[in-house]
Amino acid sequence: MSKLAIKGGSKLRTKTFPEWPIFGLSDEAAVVEVIRSGKWGRSAGTKVQAFEEAFARYHEARYSVATFNGTVSLRIALLAAGLEAGDEVIVPPYTFLATASAVVEANGTPIFVDIEPDTCNLDPTKIEAAITPRTRAIMPVHFGGQAADMDRILAIARRHKLVVIEDSAHAHGAMYKGHKVGALGDIGSFSFQSSKNLTSGEGGILISNNEQYAALCRSSQNCGRVQGGAWYEHHRIGGNYRMSELQGALLLAQFARLEEQTVRRDTNGLLLNELLSGIPGIAPMTRGHGETRHSYHVYSFRYDAAAFGGVSRERFLAALNAEGIPATAGYPMGLYSQPLFAKKAFGPYTGWRNARKELPYDPIDFPVCEAVCRDACWLSQNMLLADRSDMQDIADAVRKVLKHPEAL
Repeated sequence: MSKLAIKGGSKLRTKTFPEWPIFGLSDEAAVVEVIRSGKWGRSAGTKVQAFEEAFARYHEARYSVATFNGTVSLRIALLAAGLEAGDEVIVPPYTFLATASAVVEANGTPIFVDIEPDTCNLDPTKIEAAITPRTRAIMPVHFGGQAADMDRILAIARRHKLVVIEDSAHAHGAMYKGHKVGALGDIGSFSFQSSKNLTSGEGGILISNNEQYAALCRSSQNCGRVQGGAWYEHHRIGGNYRMSELQGALLLAQFARLEEQTVRRDTNGLLLNELLSGIPGIAPMTRGHGETRHSYHVYSFRYDAAAFGGVSRERFLAALNAEGIPATAGYPMGLYSQPLFAKKAFGPYTGWRNARKELPYDPIDFPVCEAVCRDACWLSQNMLLADRSDMQDIADAVRKVLKHPEAL
């Protein structure tokens, strides 16, 4: 292969990957319709309700509650689960901040449990050792869009009478053993933030097949009101966490593309696994753990510097980017190392003081997460909306860099 682009050679790829978000006239028309109606809030309109119903039906859930973002969705789910001050919630440390910070904001205590090395999902074999009399819930994250091992997680939850809240922010349309994720546990939470596979810029939703949990979520989302009650009648702690009609209309238009896009991402992800798995030093996340469709919000692989002559991950990624492949590093640290958790800078939320005197937030307790933070590489979901030939370009660029490690 030719000289590396980072050293002045020709780029392997000059074609761009699909931009995100993808939108068209249908999206514009949907939003304009709401603007012209003058009914911009959920209470007066019909778009959010229509989206809630469509999203729940698609994810095999009976109930859904749309919110203004995915972080508040998690907090509402925890409140519905009956979290009290100091109650513990088991979460993975390799995830976005909100998974654990929502627990703090619900006045609970996040307890981190290490991840599996080949999926980056919560490791079921390590959950029971972390359970105490204060444990109230398990919050698995379907990382990158790959379903967590829900059979084992649900079995543990049943044994210990724990609530399971699925953080499905990456997993729109993902499937586990033929069923969509999100309603496999007690409550599922999704995000519609700008980067997500279904987006309205911001937004979130809760889904459930449990009528009681759904009613509690709706009440918290709607200022503590209850179905059948008066407008100025508030029964529990809640806020105005409702989604706007503008967001609902945009999501309805975007939702029409979700199934085709999810199938395309999954198909291209499987192809990319095949193309990369034969390259020494590159280890894609493995499949075959129960997931029957991966939504690939993140395509992740691990990088072994030793196979590349000791070239650092950061230099490897710089070389890939120079070749026209916009790859990035994964999370640089586990959540336990974030100043928020390392210093217990939880502000007015003091529930954790009712839990363990010493919280297990020492990096030494999470060797898999530490390793993944050092070597994981990510490709964003929009890249997997490209053609099959574009997946070949990604693999060819990796091979090109591998052939010239001395140049780096």
